[in-house]
Amino acid sequence: MTTEIDYYTLLEIERTADGAQIKSAYRKLAMKYHPDKTGGCAESEAKFKAVSQAYECLKDPQKRAAYDRFGHAAYTQHEQGGGGGHRANAGGFSDLGDIFETIFGQSGFGGGGGGRQQQRRGADLRYDLEISLDEAYHGKQTQIEIEVSAACDTCEGSGAQPGTGVKTCGTCKGHGQVRAQQGFFMVERTCPSCHGAGQVIESPCRSCRGEGRVDKPKSLSVNIPAGVDEGTRIRLTGEGEAGARGAPAGDLYIFLHVKRHSLFEREGTTLFCRCPVSFTTASLGGSIEVPGLDGVRHEIKIPAGIQSGKQIRQRGAGMPVLNGRGQGDLVVQIDVETPTRLTAKQKELLEAFRETETGEECPASTGFFGKIKDLWGD
Repeated sequence: MTTEIDYYTLLEIERTADGAQIKSAYRKLAMKYHPDKTGGCAESEAKFKAVSQAYECLKDPQKRAAYDRFGHAAYTQHEQGGGGGHRANAGGFSDLGDIFETIFGQSGFGGGGGGRQQQRRGADLRYDLEISLDEAYHGKQTQIEIEVSAACDTCEGSGAQPGTGVKTCGTCKGHGQVRAQQGFFMVERTCPSCHGAGQVIESPCRSCRGEGRVDKPKSLSVNIPAGVDEGTRIRLTGEGEAGARGAPAGDLYIFLHVKRHSLFEREGTTLFCRCPVSFTTASLGGSIEVPGLDGVRHEIKIPAGIQSGKQIRQRGAGMPVLNGRGQGDLVVQIDVETPTRLTAKQKELLEAFRETETGEECPASTGFFGKIKDLWGD
């Protein structure tokens, strides 16, 4: 099983971004995560390599077109995998030349040649899976039910009625291609009788009508590793659509979508939380407790005189690193809350405090109104 993060998500851009936007986003992230600027941080170095790989793909129009259509499968067909999916053709190609031939109508490497076509693997499938942020933090094992084309049990995927077989195509004599004269040129096309296979079935299987595959419900167990993010893909090799007449099956791609959390927002491995505190706590200092996704109550020390918008970082209390070691940080943003319901006693105490103010308690306010007086000449 492999996990793959969407290139557009890595570069923090929309799928409609133009070349200039892609380049600008890459430069910004490359500068942020460059090893020379992060002191050799392993996580930053991995991030730098990932965004560089994404940029190398998306800056090239042909590579980007292939990626938009087939995703990571356009370049990583032979990876290991395991697990679940909704049907959506994401490939069904045997090499990179097939990708460009599918998109642009010709071989991407100027290839050609006749002869019998190779067996085409089954189509890749897609399954969209929504998980919670807690599940993304801890990882989970889940069961998925899908409807997928699988090898026919009656003919064992051959497409031929049991007891019968296949024979050489009489139209192309087993070559898979036929030639026709057009003016001064000899044109070679895929055989219309056997569709390039070079063979035809004598008696098609009644269960699958010669296709060698039928739609069946299928239950798959999927392992979601800790630390996955929005756009992460899990590839399950050989769990896609079965190939016609015994050809290899395609792969299944699980696209993960993380639901919004009621308390936390996420950016990479960093968790963000906005926390309101009373103006007395902000003035005098104190501490608050924030529950982490790890189940621990993290004590956050509030320094005296803290201002709204100030962020306090708790190291190691963020999301786990996907397929790595360590964890990100928890960042708590302080929002100082002004009281709206005061008792008579509280108002009396605040009035007494106001009478003792000298202006030095709130230097920002004093400085601001001082500038206004200077502008007014007062």
